Amino acid sequence: MQKDPALTLPFDYAAIERILPHRYPFLLVDRITEFEPDKRIVGIKNVSLNERYLSPSSPGGRAALPPTILTEIVAQVGAILILAKPEYHDLLIFFRGIERVRYRGPVHAGDVLVVEARVKRLRNRMGVLEGRAKVGDRIVANGTMTFALGTRESEQGGQLAG
Repeated sequence: MQKDPALTLPFDYAAIERILPHRYPFLLVDRITEFEPDKRIVGIKNVSLNERYLSPSSPGGRAALPPTILTEIVAQVGAILILAKPEYHDLLIFFRGIERVRYRGPVHAGDVLVVEARVKRLRNRMGVLEGRAKVGDRIVANGTMTFALGTRESEQGGQLAG
């Protein structure tokens, strides 16, 4: 694999923007701290009180990250792992499904969320990632996600290329 000189660890927000099509407020990954091409990645999300998607109705009254947003953060970290490959730079990643996802505890404002994603399978523009999110030593979510890669034109046409 040809190494992209712009992608040196840690990947900052600007480097992540060069990989993912997401932009603020939908880009939910702050930094990538570990990256093993085709194998695994570790990303960081600093959860702050001013994030509009925090839910104030968690037990104890503390604002918490909704499970759907937590799932999206894990998916974005995994997408960075896949889309950082030079041969996939012009493709989009389509979230196809989740399996065996478990939410094991809340993520509150002030927490540093550490997300690890590992490639389980990748072939013919389809793949499976395993993801795990932790706050400190506490696992807050884990599961398996499936995805497909497609062209930018396929996004508008509703059909996936490949």
